[in-house]
Amino acid sequence: MARNVILGTLLMSALLAPLANAATSGTSNVTLAASAVALIQIDDAAITLTPNATDYGNDYVEATGAAGIDVEVKTNSTGGLALQVRCADASPQIALADLLVRTATAPGAGGSSIGTYTAITAANQNLWTTGAVQHTFLVVSTDVRVQNLINYNDAAGGGTTSYTNTLTYTVVAQ
Repeated sequence: MARNVILGTLLMSALLAPLANAATSGTSNVTLAASAVALIQIDDAAITLTPNATDYGNDYVEATGAAGIDVEVKTNSTGGLALQVRCADASPQIALADLLVRTATAPGAGGSSIGTYTAITAANQNLWTTGAVQHTFLVVSTDVRVQNLINYNDAAGGGTTSYTNTLTYTVVAQ
């Protein structure tokens, strides 16, 4: 009788063993809820324009190309992005009508850019736009010009007098 019980137990274990080791599977969904984002990186936090005699004769001084302000932008938005610039100083030292900006950076697909010198304003103005995704950082160079130089007096006694305005850049996913 004990032999039958042992034999029955072994037989039952042999039959149930494959069920205990049977593979099971299931699925799980992974969803990325991506949102449109635009990123900005200011490469040149400050520039100084120092006029020489020729600049005073021309009545303007400018910083162009590599001497200007480089800003990097990128976006995952299929509508692209807009790089905006403004000077919102409460009492700007350089008259806004005398502070001009432009970019020689070609606009992105379906975009636009300020290609000729334009006076800066206290409100955002689109400096450069694209109507497409820009996955890698793209450098947008800002050329800066200050005109009417003779209106900016130097303190008596020599040396130089600095006039400073702060440009604020904003990038917006479209």
